[in-house]
Amino acid sequence: MSYKSVKYVIDLLKKNGFIFKSQKGSHMKFEKNGIVVVVPNHGSKGIEKGTFHNILKQAGIEDK
Repeated sequence: MSYKSVKYVIDLLKKNGFIFKSQKGSHMKFEKNGIVVVVPNHGSKGIEKGTFHNILKQAGIEDK
């Protein structure tokens, strides 16, 4: 079972000013002020807890 949905993570990044830049295969790149964050999109699988926290850490976002 996944921890968070891909849509939730994308919405969170966009809400914090990240812009979709590109996609290669199942990996989507978002960028803000030179910071690039990669979000894996493996269909309905969702994002695991550790990956979710790593994405937030890279982006400098705290999930409330």
